[in-house]
Amino acid sequence: MSRPAPATASLLAGTVAALGASSCCVLPLALVTLGIGSAWLARLRALEPFYPAFVALAIASFIFAFWRLYLRPASCEPGEVCASPTVRRRQRIAFWLALVAAHALILFPFAYAHWAA
Repeated sequence: MSRPAPATASLLAGTVAALGASSCCVLPLALVTLGIGSAWLARLRALEPFYPAFVALAIASFIFAFWRLYLRPASCEPGEVCASPTVRRRQRIAFWLALVAAHALILFPFAYAHWAA
């Protein structure tokens, strides 16, 4: 099994960090919407002090992914999968989709606080 490209790994890390940043608000709301509810959902509020760390990790991961996809793409030997322009295009599309989703997840607690007030 081959290792994932640095850009792909940083996209995954950024998305997971954005999910962690919004875990106090989005995750319980999504689980309740799906019909999954329990007392343990209230304990997710304990992750709120880690919000700045999750956001910083997400930002750093997406900056690294942008750097690897656009500013310094990995050099590939002809015939390798990463040498294909369609693979590079799909990676860039996945980058922008993940970035928009992460942005929405990171900003959700602020919008939720505004709506709840």
